[in-house]
Amino acid sequence: MNKGELVDAIALKQGISKKQADAVLTAAIETIIEAVANGDKVTLVGFGSFERRDRTERTGRNPKTGAEMQIPATRVPGFSAGKNFKELVAVVNQD
Repeated sequence: MNKGELVDAIALKQGISKKQADAVLTAAIETIIEAVANGDKVTLVGFGSFERRDRTERTGRNPKTGAEMQIPATRVPGFSAGKNFKELVAVVNQD
């Protein structure tokens, strides 16, 4: 499912226009991105949590040459699925 399909599903489920659904979804995504970029944790009960994670500098290998190289420290977004989300995915995958 891509963003357009998600917008269509939200509009249908809530009985609103696609334009309204797109505006709400876009605002929600932008707000989550801004909060995580600023170091805040965003928790949506039943869905999951978004947070910024710090990766330390580490040694890696160039896959072509096999030579060691230093991978610099960086910050990345992280997501942890909530309990209800995990349970539903586990049940659906068993079919």
